[in-house]
Amino acid sequence: MARRSVLFSPGDRESMLRSAGDSDADCLVFDLEDAVAPDAKVAARDTVRSVLADPGFDPAAEVCVRVNPSGIAMDEDLGVLARADSVRLDSVMLPKTAGPEDVDILAGLLAEHDLKVPILALLETAHGILHAESIAGSEPVDGVVFGAEDLAADIGATRTREGREVSYARQHVVLAAAAHGVSAIDTVFTEYTDHDGLRAKTVEARELGYDGKLAIHPDQVGVINDAFTPDPADVEWAKRVLEIREQTDRAVFEVDGEMIDAPLVTQAERILERARAAGNI
Repeated sequence: MARRSVLFSPGDRESMLRSAGDSDADCLVFDLEDAVAPDAKVAARDTVRSVLADPGFDPAAEVCVRVNPSGIAMDEDLGVLARADSVRLDSVMLPKTAGPEDVDILAGLLAEHDLKVPILALLETAHGILHAESIAGSEPVDGVVFGAEDLAADIGATRTREGREVSYARQHVVLAAAAHGVSAIDTVFTEYTDHDGLRAKTVEARELGYDGKLAIHPDQVGVINDAFTPDPADVEWAKRVLEIREQTDRAVFEVDGEMIDAPLVTQAERILERARAAGNI
């Protein structure tokens, strides 16, 4: 499942929820947590349920709901969704995931409400980063998401444009995801009108090994998708590498004057996976 762009929309804004379905985002996240004021939570739940239960709402994207992190609010979030006759729900995002026990709590509530969907675990606290590997390895988890803004607040760091203060955590999350074969989604870029800056940070995330990036505005989606879509020349190189690999029994072989070994074969496979996700092959 492609998750190049993961677009957030506030759960109490029906027009934004519906228009998100017209974007090119790979994953839509209807937010019942930070984007909704405490006194608007009840109305937001009803709004999200109304949109997801509407037969006319059927986007090509994955549809996810970010629930509240724990306790009664999480149960009420899921209860409202479960009470609808038919809901378009493909996954649930768990904010402030501190350890696998948080995943277990959400998984238990999903089972109680008969909601059979995977979990995207948002790692945005010191505890979450330090337990990234065990969280990524939890059976219900299908992806881990890095949240730099909340992490910086949690550890008392000052956010900088370069991101040095969260660089260790950012790389730790992608390593945990790779170790367990789940999606790795990079943090938001908050300056949503700065497309050049967004492109640079998205390319950086791709080079680190991330599969996608969070978006907080529909205008960011195209930039993110483009950055995670391989260049045609890279796709042709990858096809050539895998074609010649099939024709040889050597561990190291030559492709157009370049020596190819196992790591480059893996890189070629990754390029083609991303091209397929983008619908380019």
